[in-house]
Amino acid sequence: MIPMAIPNLTGNEKKYLDKCIETTFVSSVGEYVNCFEEMVAEATGSNEAVATSCGTTGIHAALTAIGVKYNELVIIPSFTFIATANAIHQCGAEPWLMEVSENDWCLDPNLVKSELETNCIKSGDGSVIHKPSGKRVAAIMPVYTLGNIPDMVAFREIAKTYGLPLVVDAACAIGAEYMGEPFGRLADLSILSFNGNKTITCGGGGAVVGNNDEMVKHVRHLTTTARVWPDYDFDEAGFNYRMTNIQAGVGVAQMERLSEFVSTKRRVRDYYNNVFSDLAAKGIGVFPTTAGSSCWFSGIVLSEGSVLEDSKKVCVELKESGIEARPFWKPIHLQKPYKNCPKTDTSYTESLWQRIITLPCSTNITDEDLNQVKDAVRNIFL
Repeated sequence: MIPMAIPNLTGNEKKYLDKCIETTFVSSVGEYVNCFEEMVAEATGSNEAVATSCGTTGIHAALTAIGVKYNELVIIPSFTFIATANAIHQCGAEPWLMEVSENDWCLDPNLVKSELETNCIKSGDGSVIHKPSGKRVAAIMPVYTLGNIPDMVAFREIAKTYGLPLVVDAACAIGAEYMGEPFGRLADLSILSFNGNKTITCGGGGAVVGNNDEMVKHVRHLTTTARVWPDYDFDEAGFNYRMTNIQAGVGVAQMERLSEFVSTKRRVRDYYNNVFSDLAAKGIGVFPTTAGSSCWFSGIVLSEGSVLEDSKKVCVELKESGIEARPFWKPIHLQKPYKNCPKTDTSYTESLWQRIITLPCSTNITDEDLNQVKDAVRNIFL
């Protein structure tokens, strides 16, 4: 079976794990945590990175640090992994769910601007109030879907106009660029994930990056239980969201190969887009790619009018050919915990998610594997 996305652990991972055991630094303190943070900061063009236990805890800490509170709203796309919404919920807040753009599958800045103009007012203290619910809008949080980066110039202008923090769920975007530069300077804070299926993995883990030193410092304080050293004094309700030295050891070995891994992801995207281009005649599309995308996952999109059962049927057929393939994210507004959240029209998202099929794209995938995927997919539709 050709797997869809598995870790490539053929570098220094074992060497660094052995050193963690030999030195007994296996918990949240150790040289690899510091090294990993430095490598992530440099790769994203950020002043600093804070390693966390996972991407979700990183988002929760970032939102807490910028002041998201109970009964407030955070703008996100409905087309995202549920962790984006869960982190908002953990702040006691609620997502305001919006449609994505067809050209990048990311939050649509024009729609965000329109919704803020139409459905919000500014209170006397400058807060942005959502008129239908009476709740304060606390932040805007785009998602770098598949490693695509949307029009962040537009988002920064919107955030500036309304005085809103701009936080990004950049879970799968390690290695992505915007206008030729790493993405760390585009938002107040950006959060990455290093789960097992990501381009770079620590087995788990995440990181919060940014160039606002006070914000990043606050995130670090919150994720380390808000302890005021050297005694057992704590000045706010913090979290134990630290990454272990064992995880970071794996992460350092992975980051040493970042350029190689991202190059492979982009090569896989180019390959699929090329070999399946003629399937457009049958309504089959490919994944959108923005300039500088990290191309986390790649695959195909079934014709308009197809439903989830059609995608699952194709995945079953591919499995019979020895190829793992899967549908993609079910939108947040269709998830039970968030079905009553405020939202815009999401007709495109409701059509899109049912038609997506992700194909094998591991960073150690071979040309032989890619050719096998190509032949199997083409045999289904031709």
